[in-house]
Amino acid sequence: MRTDEPGIGRLLALAMVALSLAACTTPNSVIVTGTARPPIAPADVKIYSQPPPVFEEIAMLNASSSSMFTTGGQSSVDKVIADMKGQAAKLGANGVILEGFSDSQTGSVGTGVGSSSVSSNSATGVGVGGSLGIYNKTGHGRAIFVEPESASH
Repeated sequence: MRTDEPGIGRLLALAMVALSLAACTTPNSVIVTGTARPPIAPADVKIYSQPPPVFEEIAMLNASSSSMFTTGGQSSVDKVIADMKGQAAKLGANGVILEGFSDSQTGSVGTGVGSSSVSSNSATGVGVGGSLGIYNKTGHGRAIFVEPESASH
């Protein structure tokens, strides 16, 4: 006698799709700490690894990018930076000071499949299981305004 669970593969696939869609909707946050200006284009926002000599802080930024199976690498960092530039641009900030990145596992998808057979003088069972992680890369920064003549110095 052999027992198999029909449809387990389809159920697993649907669960993985639902979890990956939920993981991609991680909210970004903006805390306004200064005076916002009229919006500008994200392409006009400069990224700073060190603060410029003179600037005005406009907001604290957090942006996230989720990915299945890996911590994301450079493509996740690029997406987080692009999101922060977009947030800053909406506030009229022409710069973002990067303050750091962090990785965290926000969830996992796991499953197991088993099969057994029984005869008059033996019983056999086999099982296989696995788990895949959902990772979240978060970037932290400050949206700033740098006077155009100060930016070139």
